[in-house]
Amino acid sequence: MTVFINRTINLKKIKAIGLDMDYTIVRYNTEAFEELTHKEVLAKLVSLKNYPEKIKTLKFEFERSIQGLVIDKKRGHLLKISRYGKVKEAYHGLEPLDFKTQQDIYANRIIDLALHQFQSLDTSFSISNGVLYSQLVQLKREGMELPDFYNLADDIKEILDICHGDGTIKDQVREDLERFIIKDKEIVHLLERYKDYGKQLIVITNSDYNYTKLLLDYAINPFLENHKDWSELFDITITLSRKPAFFTNEASFLKIDLESGLMSNHFGKVESGVYQGGSAHKLQKDLGLNGEEILYLGDHIYGDVVSIKKTFNWRTALILDPLKDELNSIKKSSSVQKKIDKLMGEKQDLEYKINEIEIKKFEARKNKTTSDEVKAFKEELNKVYAQIEKINTEISDLITEYRSHFNPYWGELMRAGQEESRMADQVEKYACLYMIKISDLFSHSPRTYFRPEKRILPHEVENL
Repeated sequence: MTVFINRTINLKKIKAIGLDMDYTIVRYNTEAFEELTHKEVLAKLVSLKNYPEKIKTLKFEFERSIQGLVIDKKRGHLLKISRYGKVKEAYHGLEPLDFKTQQDIYANRIIDLALHQFQSLDTSFSISNGVLYSQLVQLKREGMELPDFYNLADDIKEILDICHGDGTIKDQVREDLERFIIKDKEIVHLLERYKDYGKQLIVITNSDYNYTKLLLDYAINPFLENHKDWSELFDITITLSRKPAFFTNEASFLKIDLESGLMSNHFGKVESGVYQGGSAHKLQKDLGLNGEEILYLGDHIYGDVVSIKKTFNWRTALILDPLKDELNSIKKSSSVQKKIDKLMGEKQDLEYKINEIEIKKFEARKNKTTSDEVKAFKEELNKVYAQIEKINTEISDLITEYRSHFNPYWGELMRAGQEESRMADQVEKYACLYMIKISDLFSHSPRTYFRPEKRILPHEVENL
């Protein structure tokens, strides 16, 4: 697979590589994991929040949500937003908002995600959140006694955090690793190659030590060739890092004893070993590196990428697992897209022709043109408009065919209509590189000089 480049980055100059664990060096079966999460959150909403028992019968619908959506907690809507903050698609429960209703509510309003009214769903771990919210809003619409839309969103998020933190989910992963975790030996070989080239490898994960050890024992150790254990492969492993706070706040490090798992206060320099907590500020200081010498790879657009760029000058790479399906869909729909592009070109030529006729008509009017000549202009315009209408019908049918290759509810991940989606905008702004999985780097040397292609601006198209 390909590594996609937004900004120039020379791996030769990178001295330390930071790595998230979940969805980065350890890959998940997203659909299985999110289905488990969906089930357990429903159960806890009943037991802890006194929601009706009937909600436990809801079936998980994986395609009902994608990364990058936004919940409007005030109105009970799930939104897809463009890079400019405009709402392009919206659902109320399981029903799409018709265009007029959507325009009446949001019009040209820019969605401000800093407002508590909005909640962004940015990671693979948030798919179940979007599905749950849509399904429960639908039940509320149908008359089930549930909290208001605002509290519904907050309850789901609270219970999700509880399920991820109290062992409800992780204990089941622990019991069936083969179902939830995807082994990828190329990731291990890639990391050993980086180590051989003298790169320092640093794991920074929000998972606790016991869960981290479990997953690394399972996903890393079986494929090691030059090391006996993952604790030798990684120079520093930081657990319960509390990202994004790890990149924004100061906190002390605790040292973890690998034999007993016990922790002790750590004073002095952070060197090789396994830790808990801490902060990126102290870590970078103790590494003795500047930000341009550190590359961090993670799957969370905000916690792993945006927060780094806003506080440090580390280089960043985003792991975007859903991009695999997106690329396959783009490939399958390419012939349809070519037909759409051809028709759009024809339509544009006709629109230019309308402009020419309108200008001629205006000039003729100034020169007191006869009624017959005015009539001729109108007839010519009507013919062109009829041709455009025919093309519009063809394009509309092709767009329906094109969309059938993508998510049936939300379409493309990286586009919102003709514009880039909010997700694509975040990736472009903050990720130096992005890829489907970390092993996509395997075909690139640790000394690779990644350079983006020159981007063509609208005013440059005329000269191509």
